[in-house]
Amino acid sequence: MKKSIFLLVVAAFILQSCAKIFYAPDAKSLAMNQKVIAIAPPKVSIAPRKNVEADALIEQQKTESVNFQREMYSWMLKRKMQGTISVDIQDVETTIALLSKAGVNDGKLLTPDDMCQILGVDGILTSNYALTKPMSEGAAIAVGLIAGVWGATNEATASLSIHDSGTNKMIWNYDHKLSSSLSTPARLVDDLMRQASRKMPYFTSR
Repeated sequence: MKKSIFLLVVAAFILQSCAKIFYAPDAKSLAMNQKVIAIAPPKVSIAPRKNVEADALIEQQKTESVNFQREMYSWMLKRKMQGTISVDIQDVETTIALLSKAGVNDGKLLTPDDMCQILGVDGILTSNYALTKPMSEGAAIAVGLIAGVWGATNEATASLSIHDSGTNKMIWNYDHKLSSSLSTPARLVDDLMRQASRKMPYFTSR
């Protein structure tokens, strides 16, 4: 029993130590002054595969972006309801609608500060996901049928950043590579956020 506990602790330490974390000296105080934050649509890239056309890959990346955004919102909202997050999170459908109206879906590039102004929030959580293959069930099946690639194992490199609207600067960043049976966006987000939240300035308890 003691050996099992020791191995779990070592595994957790290894996972955490592989992450690269930036934490601004004033991150906690700035985060505490924020009232409402939003979760930006993640930038998702999926490794090209043989027999998968570029247009199909782009559509899969858009699908995964929405999936990840909604999963991140659900994850943080649950913690907000549990009382471990100090800030309110803008409803994800409101975020999607306002950014779409601003032209994000048409390829318009916005800075984190631009998004904060459009959304009327004090801070924003941006993210990037680099995947070896699609994670949502529909996209994964499509790739499996076209390219003959099946199985749940996936690798993902994820980067999370928090930007403060008042100072127009990044106050926190977390980079990590995950590799396991990450078969769905929900599974990856849960694994990632559980680790990242240990150093995220919005959390009131560790």
